[in-house]
Amino acid sequence: MFALETRNLTKVYPTGGGCFDVSLTVEPGEVFGLLGPNGAGKSTFIKMLVGLLRPTGGEGRLLGLPVRLPAARRQVGYLPENFRYHDWMTARELLEFHSALHGLDYRDIRRRLPKVLAMVNLLGAEGRLARTFSKGMQQRLGLAVALLPGPRLLFLDEPTSALDPIGRKEIRETILELRGQGVAVFLNSHLLTEVEQVCGRVAVINKGRIRTQGSLEKLLGAGLEMEMHIGGATEELMERLAKLGRVFRATQEGDIQKVWVRVSNREQAPLLAEAVVNCGGRLHLFSQARNTLEELFVELVTGEDHVD
Repeated sequence: MFALETRNLTKVYPTGGGCFDVSLTVEPGEVFGLLGPNGAGKSTFIKMLVGLLRPTGGEGRLLGLPVRLPAARRQVGYLPENFRYHDWMTARELLEFHSALHGLDYRDIRRRLPKVLAMVNLLGAEGRLARTFSKGMQQRLGLAVALLPGPRLLFLDEPTSALDPIGRKEIRETILELRGQGVAVFLNSHLLTEVEQVCGRVAVINKGRIRTQGSLEKLLGAGLEMEMHIGGATEELMERLAKLGRVFRATQEGDIQKVWVRVSNREQAPLLAEAVVNCGGRLHLFSQARNTLEELFVELVTGEDHVD
């Protein structure tokens, strides 16, 4: 049984936009990242899954149950990107209030609260009013609320956006701890380096449609990127390189043309060097560049490349 499964899940707004035919799965104990620019449909997708929006097509299941059923969300935690709690309450009062909304009894609340506070590094601050918390502390308080029901599936929308490097590290460690306990984590984040550190698989969404999805190893290993520093580069040489691969970046620094070319396999890489020599260029540097999630993301959302 998947922790999360969608098939052609769609939400169309009257004014246009939304999500279209989104199909993906998340396994128990998996950290899955959803990436996309602002307005790409990330929040719409999550809101359909947590019951805040009604889909206009397709289907989704949480822990084996259809998303339309309230029972599907009983073991689901959700931290929205923009949240606001009753700031006249203490952290403990807020957590007790939300525990009651989850249907936890008094014994469950007494047992869960210290554990959850410790997980988000707020143990000892539970007696303070929420209004006195820093933005980072409020973010951790929101995560504590999401963790209250002991979820088997956790939705996190930009969970580290307000945190300093130490706070981000703590949240990463919490996510990995949850993964070790078999909890599935569905993560939205603009911090792509954070995603690379915790996610096993990702999907990139743009204009409401999934552009690509798969393991990071597969996506970042698609093709081979070569960096070349060339002296005496001519228009003929650049055309030759473009026929051998895809020139996705080129800069000029003095007499040196820096060129990055993606080829489909290692056997094609020597042909690039051969083309430089045959066209009269001087090859000052020829090395494999490291693919990054940021580069893949930018290429996909700007329409420069498409990885299937």
